[in-house]
Amino acid sequence: MWGEVKNWARLVKRDVHALYLASRDPRVPWYAKALAALVAGYALSPIDLIPDFIPVLGYLDDVILVPAGIWLVIRLIPADIMEEHRALAEAAQARPVGRRAAAAIVAVWMAVAAGFGWWLYRRLTSN
Repeated sequence: MWGEVKNWARLVKRDVHALYLASRDPRVPWYAKALAALVAGYALSPIDLIPDFIPVLGYLDDVILVPAGIWLVIRLIPADIMEEHRALAEAAQARPVGRRAAAAIVAVWMAVAAGFGWWLYRRLTSN
């Protein structure tokens, strides 16, 4: 069983890298490129939308959202192009790092914190 999990994780990493490569390919439709860049950026980002220290929910995005996003984008990219990028990803040594995606996720968390702070301030000062 542990071997199957490791193989699944390796395939997910390969497909994320393949999506990153496909997002830069001019043969891929613009909507597939946009979604591929979003999924790959999120998967490669060192920061999660739901932090991993939150019990159960923290790993839910890694186990459900990323594979679901990969599945959806693979459906949007022509099969021959996806196979080409999978082969390139398999052969590549270095993986890209999603710094822009990390910045976007930090911005979302900051906006949520600011909104919650504003709501709390209004709630406490309205009395």
